[in-house]
Amino acid sequence: MSHPLDGPLSRSDAVEADGIDAGVAWHYSDPFAEQRALAQGRAWVDLSNRGVATVTGADRLSWLHSLTSQHLSDLAPQVSTETLVLSPNGHIEHALHLVDDGTTTWITTEPGSVGPLVAWLEKMRFMLRVEVADVSDLWAVVGGTSALAPGERPAGGASAGEGGATPPVWHDPWPRLGVGSASYTAVDEDDHPGLERTWAEALVPRATFGERLAEVSLAGTWASEALRVAAWRPRAGADTDHRSIPHELDWLRTAVHLQKGCYRGQETVARVHNLGRQPRRLVLLHLDGSEHVLPARGAAVTHDGRPVGLITSPARHQDLGPIALAVIKRSVPLDAELLVAVGEPDGDLVQIAAAQEAIVAP
Repeated sequence: MSHPLDGPLSRSDAVEADGIDAGVAWHYSDPFAEQRALAQGRAWVDLSNRGVATVTGADRLSWLHSLTSQHLSDLAPQVSTETLVLSPNGHIEHALHLVDDGTTTWITTEPGSVGPLVAWLEKMRFMLRVEVADVSDLWAVVGGTSALAPGERPAGGASAGEGGATPPVWHDPWPRLGVGSASYTAVDEDDHPGLERTWAEALVPRATFGERLAEVSLAGTWASEALRVAAWRPRAGADTDHRSIPHELDWLRTAVHLQKGCYRGQETVARVHNLGRQPRRLVLLHLDGSEHVLPARGAAVTHDGRPVGLITSPARHQDLGPIALAVIKRSVPLDAELLVAVGEPDGDLVQIAAAQEAIVAP
């Protein structure tokens, strides 16, 4: 997917992100000011590298209900939710941000994943009344923390695209515990740090994308990722690997319905929830900031000289300083002194201290 030539990344002060966020701006020269503006609902983030898909047809919701982890068969129009596509063994393959407008189900996905998702959905259509389309070339995603009311639009207001459709805004349900879901955190629900963050994603026609985002204040993914990490919010492709199951990331709370009918991967979800324990757990690490360098995604986390996990989402927060989400072995003690490998500019690796804040209870 190409980025619009007149989009935010073409600005002279834009610094491009790398890794999963390549193709959009990491920051626009003042990341902490951008983070404050984003947290206060005064800025928007270019997420035009995300994929956009639509599902239409009379059977769309019951069909998606049968394939994914969330209860979707009676989803009301304009109600935002998220759902996971799991492997037969219960491992996370795709995370779908989903909202239906009464005739069309709108889905956004992580960068690079919409093609494989649409291809898989096409294979699962059988004789049902559904049509799946990748509309990423028509629509670009814009994110922000403003608590938008349904029907409101960022970036000057999104207009109708081809066919006159105006996509609804997706409001992140995190971290509010959904009906039929379960919490794996050790904190009281009223104390969950995710409650301090609101998040919304709107679709802007790509034809007017650059023009519309030129009208508003922008923040980069440095800012949006820092707020996400502080909210303990998992992200597919960043905090997941080929072994990840929802329990390890406390993702049942917003993406899995435990009492719904059969779907691919359900057996693992039910077995781990009812009989077993997740092999790993998500933690927030408060990192020693004296080195002034963040660990890379995938950096080793060690305890007593032994590897116990990996950094998944490093970030630099305006108030909390250097922090990171990490996935570590469930057996690591809560009071364990952890070290993280950080690369110095000269190429050497140093070990920095990391204080553990439990997200998923062991």
